Amino acid sequence: MVKVSLSCRAGESRADHHEPQRSTRVTDDHSRDVRPPVHLRAAGVSLVIDLEGPVPSVVHWGADLGDVSEAGLSALALSAGVELTSNAPDVPRRLTLLPVERDLWSGTPAIAGHLAGRRTSPRPVSVREALTVTPDPAGGGTIEAEFTDEITALALSLFLRLTPQGLVQVRHRVHRSETDADGEQPYDLAGLTALMPLPPRASEILDFTGRWSRERQPQRLPVTDGSHHRHGRRGKPGADNPYVTIVGTAGFANRTGEVWGFHLAWSGDSHWRVERLPEGAGGASAVIGGGEALRPGEIRLLPGQEYVSPDAFFAWSGQGLDGISDRFHQYLRARDSHPVRPRPVLVNTWEAVYFDHDQDRLTALVDRAAEVGAERFVLDDGWFLGRRNDRTSLGDWQVDPQVWPRGLAPLADHVRARGLEFGLWFEPEMISLDSRVAREHPDWILAPSQGFGASMRQQYVLDLTSEAAFGYLLESISGLVAQYGVAYVKWDHNRELHEAVSRVHGDAVAVSAQTHALYRLMDELRSRHPGLEIESCSAGGSRVDLGILARTDRVWASDCIDPVERIMTDRWTSLLLPPELIGVHVGSSPAHTTSRQTDVTLRFAGALLGHTGVEWDLTGRDPDELAALTAFIAFQKDIRALIARGRVVNADIPDPATTLRGVVDADGSRAVYVWARTVTSSSILSGQVRFPGLDAGRDYTVRVVSEFGLPSFPGREHSPWVAAALENDLTLPGAVLARAGLPMPTLAAQQALVLELNAV
Repeated sequence: MVKVSLSCRAGESRADHHEPQRSTRVTDDHSRDVRPPVHLRAAGVSLVIDLEGPVPSVVHWGADLGDVSEAGLSALALSAGVELTSNAPDVPRRLTLLPVERDLWSGTPAIAGHLAGRRTSPRPVSVREALTVTPDPAGGGTIEAEFTDEITALALSLFLRLTPQGLVQVRHRVHRSETDADGEQPYDLAGLTALMPLPPRASEILDFTGRWSRERQPQRLPVTDGSHHRHGRRGKPGADNPYVTIVGTAGFANRTGEVWGFHLAWSGDSHWRVERLPEGAGGASAVIGGGEALRPGEIRLLPGQEYVSPDAFFAWSGQGLDGISDRFHQYLRARDSHPVRPRPVLVNTWEAVYFDHDQDRLTALVDRAAEVGAERFVLDDGWFLGRRNDRTSLGDWQVDPQVWPRGLAPLADHVRARGLEFGLWFEPEMISLDSRVAREHPDWILAPSQGFGASMRQQYVLDLTSEAAFGYLLESISGLVAQYGVAYVKWDHNRELHEAVSRVHGDAVAVSAQTHALYRLMDELRSRHPGLEIESCSAGGSRVDLGILARTDRVWASDCIDPVERIMTDRWTSLLLPPELIGVHVGSSPAHTTSRQTDVTLRFAGALLGHTGVEWDLTGRDPDELAALTAFIAFQKDIRALIARGRVVNADIPDPATTLRGVVDADGSRAVYVWARTVTSSSILSGQVRFPGLDAGRDYTVRVVSEFGLPSFPGREHSPWVAAALENDLTLPGAVLARAGLPMPTLAAQQALVLELNAV
């Protein structure tokens, strides 16, 4: 059995440890029989919690109610009660923050488990003197509560926070007493789920699926009775991860509709659900939420041990999907660990050279990278011992002397001499059977002792729960970072975890423990090397979550750099993450993953609104291509401060072949939009499209960005406004742009136009 003491909080950052101005401990007050509900407000959101009953419950989560009196809050709590219907329980049903069968809740329980087949029906009861409400002067606040349970003999606690950005953050903890009379038997925890209520008008679900090189593909369906349940058992979120589950009013869109969302800050197995029962959920209609998906026998609590759930984040918006994004983006940007310096433009070697690590060729690539304005050079897969293809050597993290007889120092020194930072690729969690480490330490492979099972991408998983394997990785990576002055680690993770049991722990299932060990490894590396940046690259976009983002500085959204595909992949990645955390690269044509031919102007436009990079063999480019790339990088540098602080906006356009996506500065003074067409449409003209996010009370100059090329316009003559914008001679009222819109130019398929707007 893997020892359980899982107190690492997924998604936690230093920003979570704020110093409160004032705490209110709710105690027994014999002068009154009823405790008033707690009302937390922040960023246009109200969260009202009824403290009565064994466990507190949510009576309102949504639009700001304003300054409601204590009497008004009590009336609100009264109105949340449900009637007793025929052939129903004799007491009202109640959906609490820890819903269980005791509350007559027939849906997914908040806590599930057993002790040798017993203690299966928990009855948590709040410890009144331990319930603390702490307002946050920046908005919102926290509620911390403790519970006892005479059935399971477990102590439970709840941490609930309304962040200043209007997100609801929920974390649960279960602790087994040191004095449990059944101490020789473990309590098998089967699940700890965070759930929030949904009203009847929340009738439509949006979540995501996908595959390698086509991640985060949206799918919609109605809310119906039963459970829309997504269960990820890949050992990481996976390309088909639900990502952010949204439930909203019928027809909600980018800028319209009321929506409620859920994200789990966790990088291992997970479950997500929208659940509706015929009798509803207390005074609500349905629930949304989820938690870590625990495999049988994974969490077995002995006396004195505890389990802490990953952070669950819930978001409400009255302004469609962009409103949800805005809350998550502001939350992430407020973290102490959020990158604040300008995101360096990087050149990555993978699609440029693959495994062909010739020092002269790579040195020439460094020179080209410096000439076009790049600021970071990342040496990808192929530099370590015996690594000439993807079938061997993972785990042997030593520089290959046959390829690099003087080590990586000559290349790293040349990179820095040209004014660039040096980055290096690793895949620490994986191991090849054809490696020295696997031959010497077969017990380090995360697989049953009866046999390794099937490989995936010719590789297996290294057991990070083994202290010996963990120590080997930490020292190997840390030593290379120190020796070569590595400023940036591209951290890959290319296979799923199947039959993930630990040989060194008696074949105990270890997905949860492996995920916590990964977090600890990253945290230790960053502690040893302050300023080291880490990219979460997981076979492309298979590990994109707030758990991994608590210890990394960007994600690689997809291995597919084809801009036609990436337009939508990046759009949906930005539903959760601000653009400065999303790696977007200019690649070659045809694209390596799709063989699609695209114009360079589309490839530039597709790599503009994010953390920009280049994955292209620059040594084979002609002077015109290099000049255009240089101009593109210069423009990207000019707007990257805007990208890092602005609000992401997406226009609502009926034609799915076209998109208008932009970033608008927080004060509305500047904006950049990308108008893109992926395929042809039945309509000849696009018609008027509104520019979201602008200040209707200001005027804006509108400029077509042409420094790095223009798209193909199939029309015979530009409309007057486009002709003026091409001449940098167009000023329009913000009200016209934001409320009436402009008839957008017809583009040929696979083309994009970049527009820059500045307030005057």
